[in-house]
Amino acid sequence: MMVQGNMLAITLGHLAIASQTGVVAGAVATVVIVAARNRIRWVISAVLGVVTAVVDYLVHPGQFGPVFAEALATGLGAGILSFLFGMAIHRNRACR
Repeated sequence: MMVQGNMLAITLGHLAIASQTGVVAGAVATVVIVAARNRIRWVISAVLGVVTAVVDYLVHPGQFGPVFAEALATGLGAGILSFLFGMAIHRNRACR
């Protein structure tokens, strides 16, 4: 989301911020999901999306729109990707 789709604009700085956001958000979301003992795919994706948005907002300022717009877009993207990958893994396991 930081480069708004322009993959050629990715720098080491972008990768460092994205890695920091991903590691912290993944760790917090994992703790919350494990503590809640939740296995409902959409809830896991929603938790990951919300945590990612909050961590992204705290890690760096937004690059477009209002200050929180990029964080919301990043959280939404993380939640959607989590849900889609979870569905793909589930379908792959069901086909075996």
